[in-house]
Amino acid sequence: MRGTTAGADGRGAGGGGRRGRVRGARRLRIGIGLGVVAAVAAGAVATATGTAPGQATLDRRELRRDVTAVQVAGGTGVLAEVRTVDGTAAARAGESDLATRRPVPWNAHYRIGDLATPFTAVVALQLVGEGELRLTDTVEGLLPGVVRGHGNDGSRITLADLLRHTSGLRDYTEHLPWVRDFTPGAFRAARLEAYRPVELVRWATSREPLWRPDPGTPVERRRWGYSHTNDLLVGLIVEKVTGRPLADQIQQRVIARLGLRRTATVPASGQLPPPSATGYTRFPGTDELTDTSVHLPPGRAPLTSTAGDVAEFFRALFDGRLLADAQLAELKRTTAVREGRPGEPGARYGLGLYWRPVQGCRAGIWYHGGATPGYVSWAGATDDGQRAVATSVTTWRPGDPRQTSQDEATGRLIDHALCDAD
Repeated sequence: MRGTTAGADGRGAGGGGRRGRVRGARRLRIGIGLGVVAAVAAGAVATATGTAPGQATLDRRELRRDVTAVQVAGGTGVLAEVRTVDGTAAARAGESDLATRRPVPWNAHYRIGDLATPFTAVVALQLVGEGELRLTDTVEGLLPGVVRGHGNDGSRITLADLLRHTSGLRDYTEHLPWVRDFTPGAFRAARLEAYRPVELVRWATSREPLWRPDPGTPVERRRWGYSHTNDLLVGLIVEKVTGRPLADQIQQRVIARLGLRRTATVPASGQLPPPSATGYTRFPGTDELTDTSVHLPPGRAPLTSTAGDVAEFFRALFDGRLLADAQLAELKRTTAVREGRPGEPGARYGLGLYWRPVQGCRAGIWYHGGATPGYVSWAGATDDGQRAVATSVTTWRPGDPRQTSQDEATGRLIDHALCDAD
């Protein structure tokens, strides 16, 4: 593998064996698939003024330092963008492609993986606010016969269980051919495979669930486990209720509403829109990085986006532009989680997002991550939506200690961008 030697850059503007392979692929299972777009001109990053107590200032040097740290930890290319009420800052490090060694392009598109989960949750919660759905609706009542067999019982799983990942349903991604045989050859053979939702659900329900939810258990004490099957079923429910594909609903209710011009559904070709950076994956048993840029993630509405668009979405989610107060309050009812990188201690999960306490942010931060072959992304926001940050790293090493170091470095970047450590 060729090393990356490019330094960090910044800009800103004021304004608004099979067993081992499977285990390695599952280590980042939370990420297999994770508003107004403004061109950020080259120059000095604006420093935010008048920030509320407990919020960090917009610091170009700190952002550049943290982006460089993520690159040193293992990222071939790194992008980060911070959005606040007072300004915008962006930074980059590393290379767009190991062959050309050109810098990562500004506004590079990437697959956001499970960062699409909050987009889906917003659509479902908007429908709850409109009276089209209730959080207590059961999967069996909404999708009769879809979740049955082998001990799986849709009558015990509510919409809230799906959104909060407390359903106990197994993850269909464990059955994907390239996950079961995590090798470059298996990935290339299946990377553009399209799967019918009923087939994916059938995979997930072909075995006993991990547990059966008990409606009488308080939210804060429910069992939790991230499963892509939950998101798939939420998408099917949205389509059943609205009569339109989930992707159309996300486009109408989120993307168009916020003016996210660089956010779209992954095309059937699996190609990223330009500009983009090459995404690399380290497969078990080799130190080489494989180009995995072309890929069609399974699911109802896999999305491509940019750091700026994702950060603006996270701001809008918590500053009241997307959800009514009642639905936002429901989103913030959380249960404890087993994993919540980056910054796992104290992590909890609400309706479509993680939460964790962070020194310097009195109400903690809300965040989510996503990983698809070649692209690892994280994003977070303060509880009031005054600040948000999004990151993209073009290297994925599931099962490798360097991936843990990369995620930890990203976590520190997010903390510094959102919170005042003093």
